[in-house]
Amino acid sequence: MNGIPLINGVEYSWGDIVATIAGMVATGITGIEYSDEQEVTDNYGAGRYPVSRSKGRITCTGKISLYMSEVKALERMAPNGRLQDIPAFPIVVSYVPTDGAKVVHDKLHNVQFKNNGRTWKEGDTTTVVDLDLVISHIDWGK
Repeated sequence: MNGIPLINGVEYSWGDIVATIAGMVATGITGIEYSDEQEVTDNYGAGRYPVSRSKGRITCTGKISLYMSEVKALERMAPNGRLQDIPAFPIVVSYVPTDGAKVVHDKLHNVQFKNNGRTWKEGDTTTVVDLDLVISHIDWGK
């Protein structure tokens, strides 16, 4: 599709991802998801079928999963210890393939944390904190 054949069947993988939060590499990241969705509406005129389409708002959503030690480091950056009070910052997710293929960067703009919490249960040796993100827009593959 992109005109460049895969060499030895290598595809992007979790091990290729480097995420930076507010300019700092997040080593305690265990997962990240982000997406954007745009309102697309059919416009009707004469007949039964749409005669055109209109595009509306783009809404972004995201979630990041971090070890508690990483969350604690972020809380120390917060003015009063609340993640939700950290001013808007970028998250850059870089795909750095080990096979020498092109590095791709997705940039999440004006990110803020929406929540903070902990879940522990007997036998846990570590905990991962899931944080919902508010994102203004995403630059894909820059």
